[in-house]
Amino acid sequence: MVDKVLNNLRQNRMEAYYVDKKEEVLPLVQKMLPKGATVSTGGSMTLKETGVIDLLRSGDYRYLDRSREGITPEEKYQCERDTFFADCFLCSCNAITEGGELVNVDGYANRIAAISFGPKSVIMVVGINKLVKDVEEGIRRVKKIAAPLNTKRLSCDTYCNKTGVCMGLDGGLADGCASSARICCSYLICGPQRPENRIKVILVGEELGY
Repeated sequence: MVDKVLNNLRQNRMEAYYVDKKEEVLPLVQKMLPKGATVSTGGSMTLKETGVIDLLRSGDYRYLDRSREGITPEEKYQCERDTFFADCFLCSCNAITEGGELVNVDGYANRIAAISFGPKSVIMVVGINKLVKDVEEGIRRVKKIAAPLNTKRLSCDTYCNKTGVCMGLDGGLADGCASSARICCSYLICGPQRPENRIKVILVGEELGY
C-alpha cells in the first residue's frame, strides 16, 4: 500500500518521500528548507514529535510562530495572514488515500487555506497511521480519531470530546455537532495539482500524531 500511495501522490504531481523512522524526517526537511526562509506551520502534533518545530525555532529561519509563548490574539492572527506570503508552510495531514488524495478538515481553516494557495511550498509530514482506502474512509477517520483526540487536547466543548466519536459519524460529510468550539468546519480534498511538486509529502513508517 505504501508504494501505491507514493506512486499515486507523484502521479498527482506532488513530491513523495518515504522514511522508516521519525528520526529521518529532520535531515530531509533541512534539505528542503534554505536557511533564512520564511516559514509557517499549522497546528500539528506530528511536527512536534519529529522535532520539526524545534528546528524552525532554532534561529535559522524566519518562523511565523503562532504558538510562541506570550503571543497575543492579534499577533497570532497576523501570523496566520502572513503565512500566505511564506516561502514554505509545514503541516501534517488528516488522511491520505490509496489514490494519493490528501484529506484535511479544519475548524478555523487557516491550515487548509495555506495548503490550497499562498505559500510557495508545502511540506507535509505524515505518519503511516493516516493511510486510508478512500476519501470516505478518510472522513470517518477524522470523525472517529482525529477530531475527538484534538478536541480533548484543546479542551473544546464538543460532543466528540465527551463521547470519543462524532455525533455525525454515520451522516453526511459535514454532519456533526453545532458547538461553537467545533473543529470540523471546513473540508479540503487535494487531488491532482496544477503547480507540480508544490506539495511535498514525507510519509513516515511509524504512527505519528492524530
